[in-house]
Amino acid sequence: MQFQNKVIVVTGAGGGVGEQLVLQLLEKGASVAAVDINLEALEKTKNKTHEPERVSIHQTDITDKKGVSTLAKEVKHIHGHIDGLINNAGIIQDFITIFDLNDSTVDRLMNINFYGMLNMTRAFIPYLAEQPEAFIGNVSSMGGFLPVPGQAMYGASKAAVKIATEGLRLELSKTNIQVSLIIPGGIETDIKKNSGLKNSEIKEEDKKTAGIKLTSPYKASEIIIKGIGKSKAKILVGSDCKVMDFLYRFMPIRAGKIISKVMSKNHGGIFSDTDKLVKR
Repeated sequence: MQFQNKVIVVTGAGGGVGEQLVLQLLEKGASVAAVDINLEALEKTKNKTHEPERVSIHQTDITDKKGVSTLAKEVKHIHGHIDGLINNAGIIQDFITIFDLNDSTVDRLMNINFYGMLNMTRAFIPYLAEQPEAFIGNVSSMGGFLPVPGQAMYGASKAAVKIATEGLRLELSKTNIQVSLIIPGGIETDIKKNSGLKNSEIKEEDKKTAGIKLTSPYKASEIIIKGIGKSKAKILVGSDCKVMDFLYRFMPIRAGKIISKVMSKNHGGIFSDTDKLVKR
């Protein structure tokens, strides 16, 4: 897949990896439809570009099916054709157990992370099918294949993205649309703040304690674009993701112990003991 003269739709384009995807795709000669629920953030992204005429911004709630359907028609009208879709938008949860997580948070996680991706994919596939070559890139997470204590429902939403994307790739295998599953590890972004979490900052000492080596949004976007360009079925982003992918496939129990140990060091207070569960 070459990006020159292609039109690519990117969700979550108001910052972090999404913003970098927009900027790097433009550098490769593509035009971009930047999508985010935050209009101010979208405008900031556009203002960072050297060729703003090749960027259209679209304030859209991806959980709204009708709004997403209208978005697809709008992008086609503005750009004339659509060659690619990167479903990057997503949120995480506070580090608390399934037992302590409220229903509205669970619904929000599934609606944005999974149904948002599904809405966008369904709405844009007919337009992608019109092109001689096209692609869909769906962002899952390391937490989508490896259970992370305190992030179980976030992981469940991203696991749903993983399985749906892998199934979609098979379903579209005889079409012109390639499908890539994108799995990031730890990325240096404001996702905690943008998810509306109470404690949105990750302290430097916590990163060192956990042995976390975060990938920059620039590097993550570079890896994603390179992987899509090579038509990769699975794109692992970050050394932590590559290591844990290997460990979980061949030593799942050990991998689970490692991630649990890390979470216990930094979020030990989240784990309910049996007495607490019985009392409730």
